Amino acid sequence: QVQLFESGGGLVQVGDSLRLSCTSSDRAVGATAWFRQAPGKEREFVAAVRWRGSPTYHANSVRGRFTISRDNSENILYLRMNSLRREDTGVYYCAANRLGSAEYDASAYEYWGQGTQVTVSS
Repeated sequence: QVQLFESGGGLVQVGDSLRLSCTSSDRAVGATAWFRQAPGKEREFVAAVRWRGSPTYHANSVRGRFTISRDNSENILYLRMNSLRREDTGVYYCAANRLGSAEYDASAYEYWGQGTQVTVSS
């Protein structure tokens, strides 16, 4: 079974930056999307990228602050988060499917990581 592993979360202050990483246990499957979920809220789309590294898509709430990218030589998905806000707080999940596509809908993804906590405080 494919397993995804997120890392890089932590406790930061408003305006700080973090870089999240996602690795896969299967060389044939690479993560292509990030979602997040705040307490009491549904999981929401953050960003996605096709397996080859382009094109990229970012939610309106993070566009201009977050950047999704892939390193195909290592099969790692990244999410660089700048200018963090309190509303960015939540558990961040990476996702993958066997097509390596970039999709807005969570139902399009077959594999999910366990999540990494991002907490932004003032």
